Amino acid sequence: MSQLRETLRKMTDETNELRSSLNSLRENIELLKTQQHETKMSQLRETLRKMTDENKQHETKMSQLRETLRKMTDENNELRSSLNSLRENNELLKTQLLRISKVYDPLTILMDWISDQHLSKIEIQEEREGSEKAQCAKENYTLENCMKLLPMVTGQLQWMPFVDPKLHMSVIQFIYWSLRQIDTGSQDASMTATMERLAEVILKGAVQKGSMQKWTKKSTRSKPKAAHFFKSSSMPLRFLSTLVVLRTAKRMDYLTQAFHSLCVDLKTDEGKILFLQYRCVPIILSHLTISKKCLLFIALNTLVEMAMNNDKIYLKIFLEDCSNERFFHTLAALLQNRDLDISILERICFILQKVSEIK
Repeated sequence: MSQLRETLRKMTDETNELRSSLNSLRENIELLKTQQHETKMSQLRETLRKMTDENKQHETKMSQLRETLRKMTDENNELRSSLNSLRENNELLKTQLLRISKVYDPLTILMDWISDQHLSKIEIQEEREGSEKAQCAKENYTLENCMKLLPMVTGQLQWMPFVDPKLHMSVIQFIYWSLRQIDTGSQDASMTATMERLAEVILKGAVQKGSMQKWTKKSTRSKPKAAHFFKSSSMPLRFLSTLVVLRTAKRMDYLTQAFHSLCVDLKTDEGKILFLQYRCVPIILSHLTISKKCLLFIALNTLVEMAMNNDKIYLKIFLEDCSNERFFHTLAALLQNRDLDISILERICFILQKVSEIK
């Protein structure tokens, strides 16, 4: 019994110790659970805070997007209103342009009439009568009217894309013969600006500004295109445009392009006929100067090409055009320069030899 009591006592002590350990373990578990819970709650709170901040940022962005969308909607409405106005103006412009294009029909007839019957004959008459009468002739109303009309006609070139291409030739021809009445060396500032603008438009062509969806309701074939002058597929129009550039341009690159085009056209019989028709010798002579050495060779080549004409009638007309005081003064001025290249001297001698064959 004593042993059993001792054993029971020991077992009781152990049991108490186990119970105490179990209680401690439970307390630790509860404490650990509490700590884990607090940690998770802290993490959740941090996550929630971040999500709240992100949500606020999203709301700010959404507010900005709504404002941007509102502005874009307003701009879209304004653009739609502007587009409607443009369409209305477009229709009005088409109507006006159709009316304008009709005006060019009688206008070009008048231009042809003035060019063929008046301006071209004045040029020929002046060459035959000499410099004194030519100067007197240029003091009349013809010169004054040409100087008034040229800026106006130059301004009208921007409408050429809307005009029947068949009428372009009449306008450029009128410009050419008007230029032949004007001394390009003595001009005021406004006329100089007109000449520069004219050379640029003729060389680059007139391009329709803006866009028009439909030119007519019937077909899109009549949609206006760019008006080509210097780059036209029609040789008469291209040839005449080249002469206008040679008469008005000051830029060396423009003049070089024009002379190259002229030399190419003079390889053909049609080009030689046009050269004689438009009395081109004075235009070439204006570029036969020492100050334009880079153009001198190619300018002389045009005269050489004409002097090599196989048709005796055309050759005779060309040589008669060269048989005047200005022609010989120009070549004499060149021959006085001792630094002329031998190839240039050869060309001058060839031309003079041809001219000497006629009385």
